[in-house]
Amino acid sequence: MAKTHTRYVCQQCGRVSASYMGKCPQCGAFNSMVGEVVHEEKVSTKKAAVRGLSGRSEPRPIGQVGGDAEDRIHVPIGEFARVLGGGIVPGSIVLVGGDPGIGKSTLMLQMAMVMSGEQKVLYVSGEESERQIKMRAMRLLQRDAGLDAPFGDNSRSPLPDNLLLVTETNLETIFNHVREVAPTMLIIDSIQTMYLSDLDSSAGSVSQVRECSSQLRELAKTSGISVFIIGHVTKEGTIAGPRVLEHIVDTVLYLEGDRFQAYRLLRSVKNRFGATAEVGVFEMRGSGLSEVVNPSEAFLAERMVNAPGSAIAVTMEGTRPLLVEVQGLTSPTQFGNARRTPNGVDFNRLLLIAAVLTRRVGIKLGEQDIFVNVVSGLKVDEPAADLAIAAAIASSWRDVPIRAEAVLIGEVGLAGELRMPGQMQIRLREAAKLGFKSAIVPKAIRRVDDWPKNIEIIQARSLNQALDSAFMERQRPKGRKVA
Repeated sequence: MAKTHTRYVCQQCGRVSASYMGKCPQCGAFNSMVGEVVHEEKVSTKKAAVRGLSGRSEPRPIGQVGGDAEDRIHVPIGEFARVLGGGIVPGSIVLVGGDPGIGKSTLMLQMAMVMSGEQKVLYVSGEESERQIKMRAMRLLQRDAGLDAPFGDNSRSPLPDNLLLVTETNLETIFNHVREVAPTMLIIDSIQTMYLSDLDSSAGSVSQVRECSSQLRELAKTSGISVFIIGHVTKEGTIAGPRVLEHIVDTVLYLEGDRFQAYRLLRSVKNRFGATAEVGVFEMRGSGLSEVVNPSEAFLAERMVNAPGSAIAVTMEGTRPLLVEVQGLTSPTQFGNARRTPNGVDFNRLLLIAAVLTRRVGIKLGEQDIFVNVVSGLKVDEPAADLAIAAAIASSWRDVPIRAEAVLIGEVGLAGELRMPGQMQIRLREAAKLGFKSAIVPKAIRRVDDWPKNIEIIQARSLNQALDSAFMERQRPKGRKVA
């Protein structure tokens, strides 16, 4: 008889222990150790098995390798294709994660319906029945009154025959369906519900997620099927399961968004076939997720012009420039310690900017509560938005609006100097395209000749000079200290 023993595996980091521990010594998670029964014969057989990704183990010159895999599969969804790097690479495996209810299954079902016009797609669900998936598909086909159908005219067509549905959680049975159907695309919803019968652990455990992902990767590389995996996220916002899951796949996509906002951002954090940090913008409607072709214009649609405490920043999301409104508000504190409340901005960055404004510009913020908000639920991490944040805070403190036709781009240093961010030409062209007349930027050390001609460039060496150029009126309200 095969000998069995019990081991305990951390569900957060995958650490294996012979005995139970309340706290994982590797990642520090509490109550994450789960017992698994291991059969020694199965483990030894599994270690002896040899697996390959290409079906052959013979070295050959790189010039003799076929280039058919370089041809990408066209995706009619422009925002989705942008994040993938231009299309779907045959034989790739893509992981899509996001918070519960953010729209992961909706997005993948819409993509499956669009792609099934020319490709055969197999949609495997371990969480919903086939009737429930069909109900969502019928809802996506219905157009709201006065709204465009999502992703073009493809949503008007009836349910496609090339989209095949199956409800299954056993991975061996799924592989049998793949051999019978021979699809071009395989969608797994979700990886935490899949299991292998060879393992005694339950579905969603570290060993099951790791082994199922490895099997799906081998299927993609050997057969050329493009595999999309939907993954759950933890309360910290990371993909649930072992960290090795993100190393196994070729591309990792996160669907982000504020549950109180209609916009959704599909962000690429890993991509072996394209640029990382790319972002696609969607809007959640009654008929599903709809593309936002010009997100900058959508984010600025409800902007109140000439309002104190409002500034326009130009941030880069991958290779795409986005214009966002940064709002600042200062209010005399009612308690002993002044509060700093950021929304969409890094907290430490806000503290740095507030300190520079106090020390270098002369704006007394020690007894002021500071609130900074990035409109539309976006998160701005790059330092190029420092100047806009500082201008919004100073505008609210002085109660003087910033020039409505100006954008502010620049990184703020501790000495109060401004530093030039990267890709300035792309940022300025986007601002000029949306109708802004001037841009306040750091003073360039070298002469720049390829800046756009249809926008006025105002260069400032320090934060003081930039704020003087940003305000609409030279005369400040009485009782306020002028920088």
